[in-house]
Amino acid sequence: MESNRLQQAQEAVEEVKVIMQDNLNKAEDRGEKLKDLEVRADLIRQKSMKFQKTAVKVKQRKRCENIRMKVLLVAVAVVLLLAVVIIAALASKSTDSPDVKETSQEGAITTVAQTS
Repeated sequence: MESNRLQQAQEAVEEVKVIMQDNLNKAEDRGEKLKDLEVRADLIRQKSMKFQKTAVKVKQRKRCENIRMKVLLVAVAVVLLLAVVIIAALASKSTDSPDVKETSQEGAITTVAQTS
């Protein structure tokens, strides 16, 4: 009977030993997976920092392009405004000039300059 108890105890110890071995193997696998996760996390962190730097550069470049376009549009508007003002001034000056006389012949308007 005592040998039977001893055998049962040894079987129980063997069963516990197998369970412990399995637990140790699982813990080792988890450790390896954690190391892999750490490596991947570091890689993602590096990529995110690179992305952030690139995003800042792109943002600055686009801001400069936007400012250049606004300056260009303002310059074009000023040039057009000056052209309109100059044309209006020249047109006003030519109609106010006393030495120019307009005459109409057969439906056509001709401008003749008077000489004094």
